[in-house]
Amino acid sequence: MKDLIRPAVSLFVLLTVVTGVAYPFAITGVAKTVFSEQAAGSIIVKDGKPVGSAIIGQNFTDPKYFWGRPSATSPQPYNASASSGSNLGPLNPALVDAVKGRIDALKAADPGNNAPIPSDLVTASASGLDPHISPAAAEYQVGRVARARGLPVEKLIAMIEQHTENRQWGLFGEPRVNVQELNLALDAMR
Repeated sequence: MKDLIRPAVSLFVLLTVVTGVAYPFAITGVAKTVFSEQAAGSIIVKDGKPVGSAIIGQNFTDPKYFWGRPSATSPQPYNASASSGSNLGPLNPALVDAVKGRIDALKAADPGNNAPIPSDLVTASASGLDPHISPAAAEYQVGRVARARGLPVEKLIAMIEQHTENRQWGLFGEPRVNVQELNLALDAMR
């Protein structure tokens, strides 16, 4: 029995040191070296103060701002320490009710808008933290934001185009708009 316990404990200690200490430190070091901005949280600083992150969504509800995707995190939206999806299937009545509620809220915020509502404005992302929306979702909101800010629609459409990020390396993902950065650009226009 002693012949079995000693190698097992030794292997346990060795693997704990390698996988629990050395590997995390090495990966953290590589991340801070190669992807320093992302490893630090991609913090957006305005006037010397952090105002958000470029990689974590924010909960915008004021009509003068573009709204992001709904968040499925709890206890509050866009809670980075509780990243999760809703885990509701497409036929689940709770998901259907949530989407209907989001559609009603969008229609109530902009009653004259009869355009089709893009799906990313009524469905949460898998992480619940997505800071991006599609250009179509941003364009859907232009009328409401233009009225709330007293800006011409054409100016807002130009801003959306300026803040649209293309596919990564021209291959991966879809064109997207970072809501936080777009709203900060709107605030800078004052």
